[in-house]
Amino acid sequence: MLSRLTRPRALAVCAVPVVALLATAAFAPLPFSVAQPGLTADVLGENKGTPVITVSGARTRETSGQLRMTTIEATSPDTRVSLPDVIDGWFRTDQAVMPRDAVYPSGDSLKEIERYNEEQMRASQDAASEAALGYLGLDGKDVKVTLRLADVGGPSAGLLFSLGIVDKLAGDGAGGDLTGGRTVAGTGTITPDGTVGAVGGVALKTQAARRDGATVFLVPAAECGDARAELPEGLRLIPVTTLKGAVSALTALETGKGSVPSC
Repeated sequence: MLSRLTRPRALAVCAVPVVALLATAAFAPLPFSVAQPGLTADVLGENKGTPVITVSGARTRETSGQLRMTTIEATSPDTRVSLPDVIDGWFRTDQAVMPRDAVYPSGDSLKEIERYNEEQMRASQDAASEAALGYLGLDGKDVKVTLRLADVGGPSAGLLFSLGIVDKLAGDGAGGDLTGGRTVAGTGTITPDGTVGAVGGVALKTQAARRDGATVFLVPAAECGDARAELPEGLRLIPVTTLKGAVSALTALETGKGSVPSC
């Protein structure tokens, strides 16, 4: 009889630390970052008053339309992301919950992260220039390309840098306007031989692109499924695997001749 009377009280007493433990766990920092659509920048134009692409040693032409590289913005590595943040991110289309190591693979220090992203950007710019000049059959010793884009790091603008260089140099007999006056956006890494690589975060980047007026989005073919998942209305996806394929697709879209691939 005594045990029956005291058991509810014992359970109630035990429940206090359990509830406290659950509350602590719910608001404890987790190894995630919350990402959202970031800025976009027209590589054919200027960034903070400076041309993104400058070419010397070859004839360039006036371009029309825009080629916008896209980004995502993620919570900093020292931001506390808790379980409610993660749950909220899962149910929102304008946010994504990503492993922190996937967003910041270079360490926890902001200086380390900034240095790593700057190195990735420089390598991407060098590869983009080499790929574009190689595609056009131009000698990198004679033609100098300078790329400047402030406050953006990482390698995911490589494809758009290459396309911007090709578009500006198309007056040298390599073809016409790539955009057809459209606002074209996209993402993808680039190698010196012109191979396009996956980048991650494409669903958020399509939202950033549409927000800033794009009607066409170039996506690494391997990420078509991710890009379709939250595709904004009015944005056409074009999958690409190489710089040559991207140029061909945009040319076909402009001229109406040839096929334009789709996801």
